[in-house]
Amino acid sequence: MPEIELLSVVAVLEDMPEEGLRRGQVGTIVEILAPGVYEVEFSDDAGRTYASLALRAERLLQLRYERGNRVA
Repeated sequence: MPEIELLSVVAVLEDMPEEGLRRGQVGTIVEILAPGVYEVEFSDDAGRTYASLALRAERLLQLRYERGNRVA
């Protein structure tokens, strides 16, 4: 799996009730802690952070806004 880049937009793939997050909530990669481990910041529409936590790549889906190469 390729590394997710700093400042990439991601969504969580599962509910995390202990963190107050639900599947599909969107965050931003703010730090790369180790290979495949990222600090993700979750903010509301006003820009106020409501959660910031370390997550493994397997728990994230990188969101894309540009058209990519065709995937087989």
